[in-house]
Amino acid sequence: MPETDLELLISAAQEAGVLATRYSGPTAKRWDKAGDAGPVTEADLAVDALLRDRLTAARPDYGWLSEETPDNPDRLTRKRVFIIDPIDGTRSFIEGSATWAHSLAIAEEGRITAAVVFLPLKAKLYSAGAGLGAFLNGQIIRASEQRSLAGASILATNPSYEPHNWRGHEVPQMVRHHRPSLAYRLSLVAEGRFDAMLTLRPSWEWDIAAGALILQEAGALGTDRTGGALRFNNPHPQVNGVVAAGAGLHHALSSRLAQ
Repeated sequence: MPETDLELLISAAQEAGVLATRYSGPTAKRWDKAGDAGPVTEADLAVDALLRDRLTAARPDYGWLSEETPDNPDRLTRKRVFIIDPIDGTRSFIEGSATWAHSLAIAEEGRITAAVVFLPLKAKLYSAGAGLGAFLNGQIIRASEQRSLAGASILATNPSYEPHNWRGHEVPQMVRHHRPSLAYRLSLVAEGRFDAMLTLRPSWEWDIAAGALILQEAGALGTDRTGGALRFNNPHPQVNGVVAAGAGLHHALSSRLAQ
């Protein structure tokens, strides 16, 4: 039988993991992107090339959007598009940490239909298909049922806690945590290990596309910072921040944000 889109993403992510782990992050060649856009390594570029060749050969009618490939507006004419971050958490990769991920997703008319987040050094493969549930290494996962902000565990960076981001400049008392990869943060909320994640800066689609579906299929909610739906394959591939939490906590969190 033909390979499904989700099966294709899983096998491609595993191939990417084999390639990426051949490199040592601290010794890999690296460059700084123009416009203060962060670092990129030879591993990022190698994984990008592998995934582009593998995925577009299997689905030549799909568009392509990747952090490490120059954008082509042709993707806007395609019904379906791959949205790829070859290595999400490049700084973590460079430091020799294990908390970087391959993030692979397919969007159809703005919505994610298949998604994989793979952390090869942690042997953690998150996957989801629209209407099929969310899984970690083949086992179904569900988001937290936490409903109160008091005592809730949240993944976010320090700028998210600046008082001007919150109504009345009052920051809720939550248990603060951090992981460098946005795709991993979303997946950890889907797994139920943390109650919520938050990023209030404009977010690139390739960082969040896969995690957004995994989160949704695990029973949680993911919106932009204003509560709007996350849509993908936009002409400018960014969304207005991300608020992600279990269904019982999302409103409590988003309603406290200053708009």
